[in-house]
Amino acid sequence: MTEDPFGSRLKRAIGLLLLGDRRLAVRGPIPAITQEEVEEARRFFPRPKFFIFGHARSGTTLLARLVRLHRQVYCNWQSHFFTRAPFLTGLVEDPEVADWLGRRNNRWNRGRDLSPVVLRAVADFILEREAAREGKSIVGDKSPSSRLHGAAVERVAAVYPDARLIYILRDGRDALVSQRLQSFVDAVDTLTRDDLRLRRAFLASPEAFLGGARSIFLEGDLRWRAEGWARNVTETVAAGKGLFSDGFHVLRFEDLVADPGGSIKKVWAFLGAAQPEEAEEESLRLEMERNPDAEWQRQQLGEVASHIPKGGAGAWTRIMTAGDLEVVEQAAGLTLRAWGYPESSER
Repeated sequence: MTEDPFGSRLKRAIGLLLLGDRRLAVRGPIPAITQEEVEEARRFFPRPKFFIFGHARSGTTLLARLVRLHRQVYCNWQSHFFTRAPFLTGLVEDPEVADWLGRRNNRWNRGRDLSPVVLRAVADFILEREAAREGKSIVGDKSPSSRLHGAAVERVAAVYPDARLIYILRDGRDALVSQRLQSFVDAVDTLTRDDLRLRRAFLASPEAFLGGARSIFLEGDLRWRAEGWARNVTETVAAGKGLFSDGFHVLRFEDLVADPGGSIKKVWAFLGAAQPEEAEEESLRLEMERNPDAEWQRQQLGEVASHIPKGGAGAWTRIMTAGDLEVVEQAAGLTLRAWGYPESSER
């Protein structure tokens, strides 16, 4: 039988408590970085930082690919400093490390816990070392998150209150369809027994599923994911506006696809980059013609991949069944309408 990790840690903690082990001391909350510390950090690491968030399969990778075509902007992905455990804060959460960073007789810390400075310095170095190699002066990371929502934004603000935060939003129905199909391609190890049966049926007859005759979803899982999408959008946008104000930018995936040049120019301006040159605008056009995700699907699924929609908008209108749409409407209908997405009855 597999041992419960939490139970194991609890037993260890009780044992240490009985032994009087000082390592058991619980570290206090990690303080947010101060404005003075931000200014100090920027003297060592001067490049402006940005972070791209979005629900899974909402276009974060496409946005990152396009953003970094600018001569001043570098973007890489999946640092998950703030969006997936273990978080960046894990570097200072051990009580012994916290004790060392905040020790009163440590004259280097000026009587204050050095944790936020350490977190900022580590992340700054990781980001800037690559930007420096590329000769870029603005640097950012894209890390999608489907579970933390506003908490992820709060984590960013505690270390990077001066950063720019971009949230890319996609019609939740398309995001859920894309996420489900992607799980059939390269997340098979996460699928349940029922999921695997559905995947086998899909591979045997994709046309029935992609034409709306059969559902690609399990009802309970679809409801849970639709509710999660709605919470993600609502909580992330609220936290972004509240904590970053003008430093927060929302971009709809559908607008990016319809007008990539206009959308990315707004993002570049938001990041403080110079006006794009003609060559960069041409690079945008060429990059939009590429689809690395489609190439990967072909490698994994062969001919079946040709049936899967590639990066457009509105695939849900063909793929979701009436039952699927009813579930999504109940779970996320208000959020969909709040962002101007068509009602399910309009498909």
